[in-house]
Parts: sequence; structure tokens; C-alpha cells
Amino acid sequence: MESKANTTSPSNESLIKNISGSTASLKLKFIIIFIVVIVLGIGTGYVISEKTNVSGGLDETKDSTGLFLKKEGIVGSDNTKLFKDTATGILKEGGIDGEGAYHLVRPGGASQNVYLTSSVVDLSVFIDKEIKIWGQTQKAQKAGWLMDVGRVEVLK
Repeated sequence: MESKANTTSPSNESLIKNISGSTASLKLKFIIIFIVVIVLGIGTGYVISEKTNVSGGLDETKDSTGLFLKKEGIVGSDNTKLFKDTATGILKEGGIDGEGAYHLVRPGGASQNVYLTSSVVDLSVFIDKEIKIWGQTQKAQKAGWLMDVGRVEVLK
């Protein structure tokens, strides 16, 4: 029987190419492309955020204080599940015995005042205005009603 092991076959050397010399330039090209993609992604995100409303598509404009005012004259959060308590009155500066920085004067005298803080809205903008507030009632030591305000609507 004859052996076919010595037959002529294509050389393995012609199938394997040496790329070690071009590896460094390939890595450099990959790094440059990676950096360009990152920079373009950041730039695109910045441009889009500047041109669109980042508040989820609500139709809002800024007033002179820099607060966002919705078309209805409401400022603050739309989360009425978190800020479910409401009150209406005239906003005045000052709390009671260290509780609240502002208070809402309501009909019925001082016992009906709502003492206010806010983690969302700058209440100083609304002093001496009649407003409706949405907030979250807090535990108080001195105040009859202490509220963290999350949303304000100017009535007058």
C-alpha cells in the first residue's frame, strides 16, 4: 500500500500572516475611534438637553426667579401622591419656635396657620401672595400643622 502522507499540500505558512507590526496601529485606531464616539455621544446629549425640555416633555417656561412655571401658574413637583396634603392662604415669612421658615395665614386666626418648609420650591418668591400649596405633613412639636411644600399655585 502506498502512503499518501508525502503528497504535496499548501504550506501552513501561507495561511498564517504576521500582524504583530500592525497590532500597535490597530490598537491606536481603536482607541481614537472609541474616544471620538464618546465625545460625540456626550456632545449630542448636551445639545439635546439644551434644546428640549428635560422635565419629561411638560410645557414650561422659566420666570424671573429661575423657577419653572407651568402654563397654569403652578411651580414644583407633579408628584401628588407624595405631596397629597393641600392648603390655601396668604404666605408670610416666619415659623413658630424654630419650626418652619414660613407660614400660611388662613381664615380663623393664628390657630389655623400652616407652618411651612420646602425641599422643592423657593417659598420666598411667594411672600404676601395668595397661594394653594401641596405638601407632606410633618411631625411638629410647636406648630399645629407643619408641612413640607412640594408644589405651589399662585391664586392672586
